[in-house]
Amino acid sequence: MGDLEHFPDDGLRYELVDGALLVTPAPLGPHQDAVLGLALLLGPKTPEDLKLYIAPRDWQPDDRTSFQPDVFVIRREHDQAAPITAPLSLAIEVLSRSTRRTDQALKYSTYAEHGVASYWIVDPVEPSIVAYDLVDGAYVEVGRAAGDQSVTLTQPFEVTVTPKALVSA
Repeated sequence: MGDLEHFPDDGLRYELVDGALLVTPAPLGPHQDAVLGLALLLGPKTPEDLKLYIAPRDWQPDDRTSFQPDVFVIRREHDQAAPITAPLSLAIEVLSRSTRRTDQALKYSTYAEHGVASYWIVDPVEPSIVAYDLVDGAYVEVGRAAGDQSVTLTQPFEVTVTPKALVSA
């Protein structure tokens, strides 16, 4: 895992899945708009016992996996100076052309396997969100919305998300 620390700070994202290196280009405008929109929406609603992060911030649940979720929430007691190792309360991935398949399949299954309580997938191009909660080790869809529709999600805290508003902030 220490090898990741030696990669250059070149704007690329370096992540590991089962020891395999994933390298993706720096995100484009719509992706960053959605990340900023999510941070602005979630920040004021995040309870004191939780901590909100945006990428780049490493989550390393084992010695063969290292992700940088676009947005994530952890219990404040699990925050540390080193990479986060505890299960996340919420992981959010914002889709881009280069990460769509990884976010919808590989990260979906890896987050479930490592006990991430809630996983949201946000599409900034066709503004939409699909939200899942972990139930008995598997994700169950708990909400979805597109465009001007809103969905109220309750985990890890209650928040109402309107996808189009995320990208027009």
